[in-house]
Amino acid sequence: MEINREDYKSDPKVVESGNVGEATSSASSSVLKSTLLLENVGDVVLTLNSDGLSLEFLGSSYNDGSITSGIKPVQKFVNEIRFSDVYGVEFINYGLINVSRQSKAEQCFQGRASHGSEMYRFTVHSFQKSRGQPCLWVLAVYSFGHKDLQTCQTWVDRINASLNLEMGRPKNLLVFINPMSGKASGRRTWEMVAPIFSRAKVKTKVIVTERAGHAFDVMSSAANKELKSYNGVIAVGGDGFFNEILNGFLLSRHKAPWPPSPSDIVHSDQSSGNGLFRNPNERVTETTCQNEDHSPLLSNSVYNGTRQANFRTEDGTCNIGQDFEFPLPGEEFRFGIIPAGSTDAIVMCTTGTRDPITSALNIVLGKKVCLDIAQVVRWKTTTASDIEPYVRYAASFAGYGFYGDVIAESEKYRWMGPKRYDYAGTKVFLRHSSYEAEVAFIETESEKTNPTVEKVHLFSGLRKRQGPKKSERVVCRTNCGVCNTKSDYMSKRSPCSTTYSSSGETRWLRSRGKFLSVGAAIISNRNERAPDGLVADAHLSDGFLHLLMIRDCPHASYLWHLTQLAKRGGQPLNFEFVEHHKTPAFTFTSFGKQSVWNLDGELFQAHQLSAQVFRGLVSLFASGPEV
Repeated sequence: MEINREDYKSDPKVVESGNVGEATSSASSSVLKSTLLLENVGDVVLTLNSDGLSLEFLGSSYNDGSITSGIKPVQKFVNEIRFSDVYGVEFINYGLINVSRQSKAEQCFQGRASHGSEMYRFTVHSFQKSRGQPCLWVLAVYSFGHKDLQTCQTWVDRINASLNLEMGRPKNLLVFINPMSGKASGRRTWEMVAPIFSRAKVKTKVIVTERAGHAFDVMSSAANKELKSYNGVIAVGGDGFFNEILNGFLLSRHKAPWPPSPSDIVHSDQSSGNGLFRNPNERVTETTCQNEDHSPLLSNSVYNGTRQANFRTEDGTCNIGQDFEFPLPGEEFRFGIIPAGSTDAIVMCTTGTRDPITSALNIVLGKKVCLDIAQVVRWKTTTASDIEPYVRYAASFAGYGFYGDVIAESEKYRWMGPKRYDYAGTKVFLRHSSYEAEVAFIETESEKTNPTVEKVHLFSGLRKRQGPKKSERVVCRTNCGVCNTKSDYMSKRSPCSTTYSSSGETRWLRSRGKFLSVGAAIISNRNERAPDGLVADAHLSDGFLHLLMIRDCPHASYLWHLTQLAKRGGQPLNFEFVEHHKTPAFTFTSFGKQSVWNLDGELFQAHQLSAQVFRGLVSLFASGPEV
């Protein structure tokens, strides 16, 4: 049965003026109304207002049907489509629009023809959240039809005008694709999401990397004027690939003081008459400069490297120089990640899922979260090397011992793809190597009451200690209150400010011993192997590192700890051989010959290093994980 124009006569209360069935609006009002045919649903009254589109179904044939989705049927008929959820609208010209909700296979099986009519059409592209997984966003396509060409064109123009008013949406992006990430699926992943950017009218310059370090070289050599022509940079790959792009951007632009080296803290102790090594529950006090215009850390440093200068004058002030044209953090310039890696921990923590479509939607809709970034300075590569500072940045994790050994071992089995991490992890676990090292970290207010600070070196490996219950964890979520609250350790005076620039007296605590691993989690690092992450209540932008030190313990005890990590709702930190400290900075010194670190999934050789966190240093196209 063909639907003719008479089916579109509307109630005068709905259409106030103009020809019957055509779009109408008033010069004094932004409201626009029409009676249209919604594909696979039937006649609807579509109304445009300041917030979005509202739909009113006309007729009795519709009961529980579904709206056609670009991927799969989404939730039942919706009454409202907000502009904040719409990423594109397009005119499709003249063609058939179906009324039947049956698939073509069902129509053929039941011997029924498709009910529909040829008319002018336009499509609104939006999304809906999955019922079972709120973090998963499903593409939703709403196709409307009308016999009048001008009616459809008016709707397209008005919706586009409303979308142009949405703030923060990108118009021009630089996209890097790592064809070798994960299961070598970088290109296929981009081909899957590229239509979303096209419908959203986002211009993309795509660079497919040809070698390791290619993206780093492009970002580090790009002129600031060129980067300012983009609203952001997108990485199609894993955490390591994003780390490469991040370092290419920051190393040549972020000019800030370095954290203190381990020897600086030793010299501070010696000048106070203190010994080199100290019981971990004793406090080493170092008083910082009260003037915010001076660095509280090192008075002067010399750098012999080639990639990063220490931007500090002889009086200790931070020199931002004439080349510092790109402000950090930038309000408009953002980074984005479309997951195609082996673990994709950063995407899991910032969107709640590893779904490429969800990440692409976060990007084109202009979502934003701030992300802490750790500055890691390697002072010595080996025990015999000279001090030659080398700077890197990390967005998710820096780990030594077990974490570094797994990365080093997995490099031998790249041909296995992501499974190499499981194989390498098993080998390293059976090896059960421990390393002697010393870690110094800044005490915070929370550390003064932390039970791990009061521990001594002797412990019962299988006995759990008292820790926060699952219900007491403040987990990072969308519009997180912790991330949106200013910290006492945070100063937004300039890009040179560290998280403890104006904290007054700085107290350093020290811990030495044999460790199975030493790690610093910047975010929770949720992934498929650790559903709650390394630290369940770590936040995206609170200005703290979560320092994790796993002391040497029996095999069975360590296995129990790893089992708790792999369990949703587990308590991996509630063991006496596990030290957990919340701190803005720490230093590390190895007393062995081998010193391999895992920096965002990449190998990093360091015998002696320091790290500090910069709160909310960069912005990501993401909205944070849903509850």
